[in-house]
Amino acid sequence: MGIALTHGEYTGRFTSERFDASSLAEAKGARRVSVCIPARDEAATVGPIVHAVVAALTRAGGGVPLVDQVVVVDDGSADRTAELAAQAGARVVSARTPSGGKGQAMRSAVNAVDGDFIVFVDADVTNFGPHFVTGLLGPLLLDDSYGLVKGFYRRPLHGVPDGGGRVTELTAKPIIELLFPHLSVIEQPLAGETAAPRSVLEKCGLADGYAVELALLVDVATLYGVEAIAQVDLGVRVHRNRPLTELRPQATDILRAALARAPLPSETALD
Repeated sequence: MGIALTHGEYTGRFTSERFDASSLAEAKGARRVSVCIPARDEAATVGPIVHAVVAALTRAGGGVPLVDQVVVVDDGSADRTAELAAQAGARVVSARTPSGGKGQAMRSAVNAVDGDFIVFVDADVTNFGPHFVTGLLGPLLLDDSYGLVKGFYRRPLHGVPDGGGRVTELTAKPIIELLFPHLSVIEQPLAGETAAPRSVLEKCGLADGYAVELALLVDVATLYGVEAIAQVDLGVRVHRNRPLTELRPQATDILRAALARAPLPSETALD
């Protein structure tokens, strides 16, 4: 079932429970799936995330043969991220530019894998489950009209059920509302839980730094239309919340990418 815009209503929303790993493995056929995890200093969480994917979704781990590769891109970690990821069953590669940024690490991942479909998940999630991967893959494997899948979820903050995603709420969503209103239907524009066909990633490219998620969203919508973007409800996402001082560079990257892609004012607007 493809997503569509009908009478202004966006219908590209799914729940992760809708997609069963065994059914997806059958639908995959001969195509290959790669799960990529950009990571910097995530020794506390990267091992369990890798293990969850390997054990449940790979033939080598004794699970459903849905995922063919699990790769962790170590972006200049100073802790045991690379060691623990390898112990859990991932192939670890180093980012081409150490500490080069999230977008650069994601590009390194694309270059390091051979999947026809590439799933990105963040390395700091503490309640990760295989449904993150199956949910993101579901729309892609069952309908080739999709060019991008974004996860969405509830984000607790300091014990409160909501309130996480401060850069999303204070930077990304206002930017979208003003400059890209056609993307206002996207629940989590900065979600690191993202999947796409390799061909789409190669055509759109991946922006540097923290701008990568918003830039990819805007670029896919520009090239293929909002109707090519699906969203999957992954439930609750719990991760390490950063202090505000560490969030400002993220907001700056996102604003820079948005301004570079913003539509020019029409001649009418200038008159």
